[in-house]
Amino acid sequence: MTADFQLYINGQFESGAATFESINPATGEVWAHMPEARTDEVNRAVQAASRALKTPEWAGLTASQRGKLLYKLADLIEKAAPQLAQIETSDTGKIIRETSSQIAYVAEYYRYYAGIADKLEGSFLPIDKADMQAWIVREPVGVVAAIVPWNSQLFLSAVKVGPALAAGCTVVLKASEDGPGPLLAFAKLFHEAGFPAGVVNVITGFGPECGAVLSSHPDVAHVAFTGGPETARHIVRNSAENLAKVSLELGGKSPFIVFADADIQSAVNAQVAAIFAATGQSCVAGSRLLVEESIKDEFVRRLVERVQTIKIGLPHEMATEFGPLCTLRQRQKIEQVVASSIQQGAKLLTGGKSLERAGYYYPPTILDCTDAPQADCITTELFGPVLSVDSFKDEAEAVQKANSTPYGLAAGVFTTNLSRAHRMTKVIGSGIVWLNTYRAV
Repeated sequence: MTADFQLYINGQFESGAATFESINPATGEVWAHMPEARTDEVNRAVQAASRALKTPEWAGLTASQRGKLLYKLADLIEKAAPQLAQIETSDTGKIIRETSSQIAYVAEYYRYYAGIADKLEGSFLPIDKADMQAWIVREPVGVVAAIVPWNSQLFLSAVKVGPALAAGCTVVLKASEDGPGPLLAFAKLFHEAGFPAGVVNVITGFGPECGAVLSSHPDVAHVAFTGGPETARHIVRNSAENLAKVSLELGGKSPFIVFADADIQSAVNAQVAAIFAATGQSCVAGSRLLVEESIKDEFVRRLVERVQTIKIGLPHEMATEFGPLCTLRQRQKIEQVVASSIQQGAKLLTGGKSLERAGYYYPPTILDCTDAPQADCITTELFGPVLSVDSFKDEAEAVQKANSTPYGLAAGVFTTNLSRAHRMTKVIGSGIVWLNTYRAV
């Protein structure tokens, strides 16, 4: 039996203009039918959010009252966590141990923003006029369009929706068409928590008739987006006409740098988690290993041995460490890039061939690119379980190679030299630099 989901617009659950099939990545079979929002649904969602912004039911709430709604939402998330985890695993292929653990801290994020709601204070501003005073008052920016990808949608929506609601804004949340089930189910919690109609609207759909309409809507004041750079360019162009504010978190090709003085086994374990957790489908995945020449052979040997013990299996089983990719389209892209990288001189160390089983499985794969520094697997964000290996002679070369791509999201540095660790955090061009760990929140 297949599941059916609905859009959430203006406090009501409704079917979309059409439906589309959602495939379980572990089986390759249809598991649910999803509602598709097109121009009319998007317009109604934005209009509902715009109206709610001014109603006494929302605008008339005090900051602490908004916080209480967010606290109630967090409690409901904890109660619904098992069901949400199961839906996310069925819809995206993420293993159940990851979806279950992630939902726990999604509730904590909403609690954090609940506590912030009544801390958004104005300030007194002295001015050079004896008979005048000035105050800064913080007001809601307006309707926020929150557009999130499928891979960590509950968390990535929390860090957009949570602060928006705490500040008194209203939201249209667009779930990715690749696995929208968790957020469509999550809409029920907003409803149950008692948020007034129109304050939060949850939709999903495809580019031109959904995302483009939402990001270009004249009533949207702020677009908060996580995803790829090409989509981001469209969003910036779409929103520019209305001078809407835009905040972007884009892709990565993150370097994982290991110096010779590092704890090798600790770094090996961290590298496995950095790239192969979430099947490599993470924007901060440590997909480029840069290891000092003197320890490269030993490090790579241990790494390959560890990777070959990873338990691949069905994502709903707690023992599974590694599940399928989310879509067939993504697996085909990875197959193409791995093949082209090998043709360009990369050496395959493990993996490299889709598994012969139902679903969209691709194994943990390591490519030695020491002799192919411009291979596609080094320069392209793959969003999959492929690690590119390169080496460096000294600190300067490590920095040069770390900063050699246009990406700048995250990086990891492993060293026992504290002075070097501090130097590296200053010169690596990444927003996040982890020291002797990786993917730590």
